[in-house]
Amino acid sequence: MNDRNFAKWLKKELIELKSESSNNPRSKGFNIGVGTVEISKKEKEYVNLALNENRLSYGRFSRAFETAFAKGHNAKHAIFCNSGTSALQIAVAAMKEKYHWNDGDEIIVPAVTFIASSNVVLQNNLMPVFADVHPKYYNLDPEKIEEKITPRTRAIMAVHLFGQPCDMDPIQEIAQKHDLKIIEDSCETMFAKYKGRSVGTFSDVACFSTYTAHILVTGVGGLAITNDDDIAIRLRSLMNHGRDSIYLSIDDDNNKSEEELKMIMKSRFSFVTMGYSYRATEMEAALGLGQIELHEEFDTKRKENANYLINGLKKWSAYMQLPETLPGNEHVFMMFPIVIKTNKLTRDELTSFLENNKIETRYMLPLLNQPYYLKIFGNLEPNYPAAQEINNNGFYIGCHRSLAREELDYIISKFDEFFSKIK
Repeated sequence: MNDRNFAKWLKKELIELKSESSNNPRSKGFNIGVGTVEISKKEKEYVNLALNENRLSYGRFSRAFETAFAKGHNAKHAIFCNSGTSALQIAVAAMKEKYHWNDGDEIIVPAVTFIASSNVVLQNNLMPVFADVHPKYYNLDPEKIEEKITPRTRAIMAVHLFGQPCDMDPIQEIAQKHDLKIIEDSCETMFAKYKGRSVGTFSDVACFSTYTAHILVTGVGGLAITNDDDIAIRLRSLMNHGRDSIYLSIDDDNNKSEEELKMIMKSRFSFVTMGYSYRATEMEAALGLGQIELHEEFDTKRKENANYLINGLKKWSAYMQLPETLPGNEHVFMMFPIVIKTNKLTRDELTSFLENNKIETRYMLPLLNQPYYLKIFGNLEPNYPAAQEINNNGFYIGCHRSLAREELDYIISKFDEFFSKIK
């Protein structure tokens, strides 16, 4: 394609994009997804400010977002990178590096979680050892942990799933008893509290995601938080190719003495460990900064929507297990999990009906039965009855902040329609 033809093609594509973006897909009838993206005027203002500064690399918006996020979780440090998975990967790498873990050492991971939780363990040449989850709350079951501990166990990965914190008191007791570290995978659970204490403060390092459909949405993005100064330095270095921490941002040149500047100049291309290119940009940080101002409003709306669905669907509780909250927990409902508990129907019969009525569904994060994991671990499911039950019968729908009462009523009406035919 020559330059002239390319210009014509591009102009045509842009015209079509503008036309499509002017049509709100939610106005074309019910199409209720598990997540949402709504860009407010504040977020657009911040993104435009970032663009006007002609700087996309780490700058004041990233620093402000990190500071606000850390304060929101009562943490000393927050490190913003390009995904929650990246945050987890460098968190495990930093822990392995600091505490001199060996290849093949083990981290206990729940048997129901997004595959990234255990993938990052494998990617750091460590071994995930799975422990079953609680059949009612779906998080790591503390009573199933100790039986999985071996002389090579180094840490427990507590995954706060679906918006609900793990039962952290017994997990911390087990970790202390066996001299284990804790890593919190809180990608799906922000700002929630366990017995009045924020997620992310029960561990050496905790990780969060700002991917589409999460609590805060920046498109791509993730954060790691820690109160450990040394871990924070290692995380920033690992995120930046393993660069010497004396120079991680162009701002590190500012307000330095001549001797300090000479030292920085020598270290700009000094790499002290094998790292990654996991940086985000000022635009994602600007989006996050705009959203974090409203997170309490977002959380309140999710809780209201979830409670409305629970009240509207509890008439069918003989057929399905609705979400329950562990006493002492704050549940922020990133999604609305459901487990079928009758042999009168299958999960897929219900999810197919919902999908055909424009209500999106997703399975409840099956892990042990993934094709790749079957290949490397074999068939582990029979050893994990709670996980197996969830894998066979669990799914979730959306309860995000953008759902209107009309849409919630529509969801309830479709469940009513389906179950009224079950005998």
